[in-house]
Amino acid sequence: MTHRVDTAARSRADYSTLVEQSRLINLLLVIVDMDNTTLAAALRLAMGRIVRRLRQAHAVGDVTLSGVSVLSRLATAGPDSPGSLAELERVRPQAMATTLAGLEQRGLVSRTPDAADGRRAIVSVTDAGRAVLEERRSESVGRLAHALDEFTPQEREALRAALPLLDRLAERL
Repeated sequence: MTHRVDTAARSRADYSTLVEQSRLINLLLVIVDMDNTTLAAALRLAMGRIVRRLRQAHAVGDVTLSGVSVLSRLATAGPDSPGSLAELERVRPQAMATTLAGLEQRGLVSRTPDAADGRRAIVSVTDAGRAVLEERRSESVGRLAHALDEFTPQEREALRAALPLLDRLAERL
């Protein structure tokens, strides 16, 4: 009796795995058959939904997405000038000035004169900025991790494999 139960359970598991693999293959075939415009539209829609849902979790008055991006860049790459940050973030210098002013007002970044050129300022992230960045990341990562719990190992692997491509796409935009 136990042997039959084990065999039946294994058969259901094998069938479930085959169904999941078939779903992934069908999804990949749909994506492969898409032209660039259709693929671009599908990516924009999916990424927009993810970003929108992650944004909805943050309280009003939280650091803006552009502010988080600047904090992250400063924490990762180190201090930089406002002009360079604007170029790297692909925004106008005026927009970067507004973002930096808000971050500075909250004590999340600090400005110091450039030792090589006193007319320029160098912006760096403060300890308070690092703390806000870590808290924000923890909330978003927690929500994403919870959502990923419902995915199969194969689906999570497909998402992991797509990450380098998504990063490359982001750099090309």
